[in-house]
Amino acid sequence: MKNSAELSIVIPVYNSSGTLRAVVERIHEVFADIDFEVVLVNDGSVDDSEETCQALHDTHSDTVTFLNLARNFGEHNAVLAGLSHATGAYAALLDDDGQTPPEELLRMYNEIKEKKYDVVFGQYRIKYHSRWRNLGSRLNHHVANVLLKKPRDLYLSSFKIMNRFVVDEITAYHGPFPYIDGLIVRSTQNLGQIDVEHRRRETAHSNYTLSKLFCLWLNSFLGFSVAPLRIATLVGLLTSVLSLFLFTAIAIDKLYINPGVTVGIPTVLTTIVFFAGLQLLILGIIGEYLGRLFLDHSKNPQYVIRYARMRKNNRDGVL
Repeated sequence: MKNSAELSIVIPVYNSSGTLRAVVERIHEVFADIDFEVVLVNDGSVDDSEETCQALHDTHSDTVTFLNLARNFGEHNAVLAGLSHATGAYAALLDDDGQTPPEELLRMYNEIKEKKYDVVFGQYRIKYHSRWRNLGSRLNHHVANVLLKKPRDLYLSSFKIMNRFVVDEITAYHGPFPYIDGLIVRSTQNLGQIDVEHRRRETAHSNYTLSKLFCLWLNSFLGFSVAPLRIATLVGLLTSVLSLFLFTAIAIDKLYINPGVTVGIPTVLTTIVFFAGLQLLILGIIGEYLGRLFLDHSKNPQYVIRYARMRKNNRDGVL
């Protein structure tokens, strides 16, 4: 029987052996008066993160659960694995790099209990991310406004806390391309946010590369809406109408305004290239949807756990 906690803190871990221990130790100091658990999910790290997680589990066997994934599946898949093993009435997501302090998580915990929200997001007062990552976040914010129909003043961040109702809704998703914020927004509109501190990185480089940000944006763009297909249909219709107008204009110009003008090969080639590119774009969008359906039906796994170290049950002393 699981020993249910009041609060589960899920930390996806990737190449963070230098910062993780300080984060977990600080959690134990801040939440000493709350029945909590920490769920560490090592997402295929190539440094000493696995050994660090094992050591933290050995030190805090009553509070720390450790899941070691068989390979790198991505942050959102790792979060889903952690949430699936979280037992708390509330579950929070915390980064492994120390930029989001546990003290702010305590404020968010008090906010969600007091205001009865389903989810509370942390909105950073000042963000210490790179410019291209901030640009990607803004793009994702605007895409979510249109496709996910989230409240426009709500900032979607990875730093959040949710109640058990939302955790159960999220973990009921079995597709291979989870997007946590998309799963939240499609489950509830009872959302809140508070301003929180964002600290400078203790390590030199972020684990989020440009390709990972693009994949995250693609998940939000294609994973939770058919709007891109409708946009592709609209673009195709508009370009067809535009080409009809251009053809008419060229015919009128040639017959009545400027009969000597040459309608040559460059014009034809440019038109062909434009519409060929447009067709490839639309086919690419359709192909992405079909590919995701194929992977979903072929049971492509969200994650694979190589092994797990569960926290001890304080009531009966078993793992």
